Amino acid sequence: MPTARRLAHEFLDRRGLTTIFGNPGSNELPFLAGLPEHFRYVLGLHEGVVVGMADGYAQATGRPVLVNLHAAAGSGNAMGALTNAVHSRTPLVLTAGQQVRTAIGLEAMLANTDATQLMRPLVAWAGEPSCAADVPRSLAQAVFEAELHRRPTYLSVPYDDWAAELPENPVLDRQVRAGLNPAAAQLDYLVASIAAAQNPALVLGGDIDAGGLFDRAVALAEHLDLPTWVAPSPHRLPFPNRHRLFRGVLPAGIAPVSAALTGHDVVLVLGAPVFRYHQHVPGRFLPAGTRLIQVTDDFGAAARAPMGEALVADPAPVIEALLKKLPARGTQRGYEENPEPKTGENALHPEQVFAALRDTQDDGTRYVVESTSTNSAWWRQMDLRREGSYFFPAAGGLGFGLPAAVGVAMGSPDRPVVGVIGDGSANYGITALWSAAHYRVPVTFVILRNGVYGALRWFGELLGTPDVPGTEIPGLDFTAIAAGYGVEATTVTDEDHLRTQLKTIPDGPRLIQVDTEPTSPE
Repeated sequence: MPTARRLAHEFLDRRGLTTIFGNPGSNELPFLAGLPEHFRYVLGLHEGVVVGMADGYAQATGRPVLVNLHAAAGSGNAMGALTNAVHSRTPLVLTAGQQVRTAIGLEAMLANTDATQLMRPLVAWAGEPSCAADVPRSLAQAVFEAELHRRPTYLSVPYDDWAAELPENPVLDRQVRAGLNPAAAQLDYLVASIAAAQNPALVLGGDIDAGGLFDRAVALAEHLDLPTWVAPSPHRLPFPNRHRLFRGVLPAGIAPVSAALTGHDVVLVLGAPVFRYHQHVPGRFLPAGTRLIQVTDDFGAAARAPMGEALVADPAPVIEALLKKLPARGTQRGYEENPEPKTGENALHPEQVFAALRDTQDDGTRYVVESTSTNSAWWRQMDLRREGSYFFPAAGGLGFGLPAAVGVAMGSPDRPVVGVIGDGSANYGITALWSAAHYRVPVTFVILRNGVYGALRWFGELLGTPDVPGTEIPGLDFTAIAAGYGVEATTVTDEDHLRTQLKTIPDGPRLIQVDTEPTSPE
């Protein structure tokens, strides 16, 4: 009879989960033994980096990915990165090793005590099989739950289960599919609401890009001539940021959002929560006379919203219905020119760096960005017109940028990948440089070195606490660090040198350190 391990490997193979990101401990070795030759194991040197790489890979491919973690300590190391995957709705399947069954109750070394509780409430589902015979079904549930909820799941497996011999299992051939098409009456109601609006507006969220609806959302905005915002705190870009209809990223405060939407009688929100606020700036959730309609397939986002109406449905058929049933109000496509970049006095201004990226990189480049303090400069200078061009830590958890850039590059070898990372956040995922070098991943890391936690300083001003310690980080040399991990690196101090470096096409990883002047997110 086959072992639980062989059945698990076969199930993963049938589901296409043949790339595994991990950092193994002793409890995980029995699962990893005998992996089929066509499986790929991607090693990360820290569990946070492992999850970050898997997050980027899954977002780039649009498919669930298996992550293999150590028990409690290793899983704990991964939790910061997990918060980003939760809020980006990335379908990661986290598996963790567990002590042998007879040692769990004794709380032996490396036992994962109350394993199903460890990752809650972050994950959509957490489980541990009741017996060895339940391992294949539990693994299948972890995969299906991740796909259905588009959220990470967690499965802890005692390592003596993997060698247990089991009969062939019907779970191998199971199929689970989601279907969230709105009813005809719901579509008619939505169409009538937009048709009756005098000054409607559109707000798009990251789920539009993640769901492959970037181009259809652009078509909808152009068809109805809708001024279009991106929902606050975006982890993906669902609309070209220099398009004539683009009005910017909504601010992440209650009162500023309300002010931005003033004058619109109907606001249609597709593929976003309403809203992911950050700065506490209280006020009216919506302007007087404004009606908000949210369309999302995220049940939780619909239920917790503080205002408006919600339709829980796949945004795709909604977009198609609006395109089909509403007459065109305008079809002209146009793009705005970027302003001249600001210049720095003692170092390059971030706008100079981003203008250089815009001018030198391929139009299809995917950018993984983790430099919060340069947010305003980024949107002023970049010109992103393709789906899947922008990835950002969805929960704001530092350490996403470097590993996610590696994962995105591994998942999309047909498109160039650039990681734009601040010097503060780079330290949280620095060991990703080893994985990039070891697997010869063709990714460019641009490290913006300004010697401070810029976003934290800005927040200090916002909160009226400008004199707190711990906001300066001088003395970092990422070229030396990169060299130690095996990544080619250089420092640039002027714009011409930067542009020359950016024009070269890497055949493996490279790091460019750029000294920049501190800026604020706004």
